[in-house]
Amino acid sequence: MTTKKTVGQRARRARFSAEFKQQALLKALKDGVPAAARELGLEPAQLYAWRSKAQQQGQNDEAQRLQQTELARLRRELARVEEENAFLKKAAAYFAKQPK
Repeated sequence: MTTKKTVGQRARRARFSAEFKQQALLKALKDGVPAAARELGLEPAQLYAWRSKAQQQGQNDEAQRLQQTELARLRRELARVEEENAFLKKAAAYFAKQPK
């Protein structure tokens, strides 16, 4: 016997923890997506979406690390240039005072 849903009723979406998703992705990597999806009672498309999101997150993390590394390098370079600039100002002032 099937029941019809009325307009006001909504299907409940299952929410899965990050740990469950990670374990499901590991199982999918080991057994293949279709087999893991069947065993876990999920749609293969759901596992593919989780995998895509995880890969994208990994790329974002890598890009962020590269940006932080570049920012640190640029800050060191800026400090070095400011130090050189301060030295050159002192040298210019010293040589401007000396009689010719």
